[in-house]
Amino acid sequence: QVHVAESGGGSVQAGGSLRLSCETDGHAQSTHCLGWFRQAPGKEREAVAFIDSDGDITYADSVKGRFIISQDNAKNNMYLQMVSLKPEDAGMYYCAARVAAWCPPMGRVAEKLFGAWGQGTLVNVSS
Repeated sequence: QVHVAESGGGSVQAGGSLRLSCETDGHAQSTHCLGWFRQAPGKEREAVAFIDSDGDITYADSVKGRFIISQDNAKNNMYLQMVSLKPEDAGMYYCAARVAAWCPPMGRVAEKLFGAWGQGTLVNVSS
């Protein structure tokens, strides 16, 4: 069974930066899609960025040019570097894993295709 655990959340002012980490077990790294999702209070959870085993990456339009997803296979870690943070980026950020060779398209259905989820790490962005 795949396990993931995220860390790195915190509080920053608008324009600041944070780096989130997701630790995965070894099984998730073989053939996988790893993703970051977020959920703001009162809103639905949304996809932020995906990366697959081949390093193919997808970003939500709202974070393109500001967020970078990456993975370190040797350390079984995935990262989300966030810069130029905006108040609307605040929320609970979740790491998720899907044991498959490809990542789904961004959209409401995407999260249903991920089988392993972390507990979340909170990001606060003050204006």
